[in-house]
Amino acid sequence: MSEPRYKRVLLKISGEALAGEASRGLDFNVIGEVCDVIKRCVELGVQVGIVVGGGNFWRGLKDGGDRMVRVRADHMGMLATSINALAVADVLEQKGVEVRVQTAIEMKSVAEPYIRQRAIRHLEKGRVVIFGCGTGNPFFSTDTAAVLRAAEIDADVILLAKNIDGVYSADPKKDPNAVKYDTISYDEVLAQHLQVMDSTATSLSMDNKIPVLLFALKDPENILRVVMGEKIGTVVG
Repeated sequence: MSEPRYKRVLLKISGEALAGEASRGLDFNVIGEVCDVIKRCVELGVQVGIVVGGGNFWRGLKDGGDRMVRVRADHMGMLATSINALAVADVLEQKGVEVRVQTAIEMKSVAEPYIRQRAIRHLEKGRVVIFGCGTGNPFFSTDTAAVLRAAEIDADVILLAKNIDGVYSADPKKDPNAVKYDTISYDEVLAQHLQVMDSTATSLSMDNKIPVLLFALKDPENILRVVMGEKIGTVVG
């Protein structure tokens, strides 16, 4: 097998993806398939950091709405990501992969606090590091957290595993004429208001010159294909 194209990656997985068809809770068959592929990446020598969303349990702004203070709703969303981080960690460990969970909100009984140098050391030792609780601050999405952690750990690329197979000119579910892009610049994403990531995450990625590869997680093998350099999904950069 050829060498992986990327040495260190930041994989962002949405909470909804971990729920499978149910869209809520956890589908351990889906998580198992994803973890199988992550294990193969690690065995190839790829250093893997993971940021997980929490939308399968709680989405701060959407679920809180105008019924509660935004800050508190976002804090609940951060705690939801920690549930997903622990679930993914457990499945990886069952498959023989060394894992460390680090959280932006301190919870010493269940995870390490996020410390950049410690995270990098874990990666260098071949451990998967799962970053929970987003950035630790309200008003910032887990997409922004993924870009932030990628910049901090000097990741080669951000792998954005979503429920769509690339970036389109419009919502392909609503517009049959929507065009899928193979590549697109950050400026074009921002100018066209395309829903790749939120604008904060896109701007942060652009400022730090970190390429983003968006692809569908429906087939978890896509993670390995992208790591090996296959052209799948859309490259934003």
